[in-house]
This record gives sequence, C-alpha cells and structure tokens, in this order.
Amino acid sequence: MTSAITGGCLCGAVRFAYRGTLQPGGYCHCADCRRITGGPFYVGMRMAAADFRLTQGEPRGYTKVGHSGQPLTRHFCGDCGAPLYTTSPRHPDALYVKAGALDDPSLVRPAYQIWTASRVPWAAIPDDLPAYPGNRT
Repeated sequence: MTSAITGGCLCGAVRFAYRGTLQPGGYCHCADCRRITGGPFYVGMRMAAADFRLTQGEPRGYTKVGHSGQPLTRHFCGDCGAPLYTTSPRHPDALYVKAGALDDPSLVRPAYQIWTASRVPWAAIPDDLPAYPGNRT
C-alpha cells in the first residue's frame, strides 16, 4: 500500500512527510525503547528512507549501542522532547517512525513483537478494566 502520510512532534517544531509503501508495524519491548517512549513498549513502522523527508525543523539525535550490538540513533524534537524516529547504519535504507508521531497513527498495523524476553508483565490491558471515552471524572 502506498500512502502519503505526515507527522511531527508535540510542539509542532519538527514535521515530516512520507510517500511510499507502508510496511507492517511492530512492538519492541527492549529496555531502551521503554525508556525512550516512557511506556511499556515502543510501537513503530519501518519506512523507506528515500521516501521520507523533513518538512519543518531539524530533530536532535542520540546514538547508543542497543542490545543487538548495533548503534541506533533515536531522533527527537529538541524543543519538546517528543520521540520521532530511529535510524541505524545497519539499515541505511530505512528508518523506524514512532506510531505516536504520525498524524494518523491508525495507519500502523502491528504484525510482530521483538525483544519479548524484556517484556513487562503488566503491558497487556485487561478487557474488564473500566474504560472511559474521555477523561475520567
């Protein structure tokens, strides 16, 4: 499926556009992804680097060798700190966009999970937990 999608950070300082084939998304349960997202896992989608472009602003990056032994650069807004995407020299033709950075995160179709050995036991949300369509009042 080829789509035109857009996204960006919380404050709007960094924006991006992608026009290319959307690949299945995935969950990553590694400790680094938990820390970068502030949640129990990361959800993202691989995109072709050639079809991705920044349309506004310039993200900052932080590079760290991951559990895989490969360096990963996590790109984020230098103003609001919102995580945007990850790149790796191991896959120079791709980047991994955070689902929450997309203007329409429903485009992400998770199809796999990685680093499940690091999964936190409370990551699943039970169906019987009270749910509210808006804020709980």
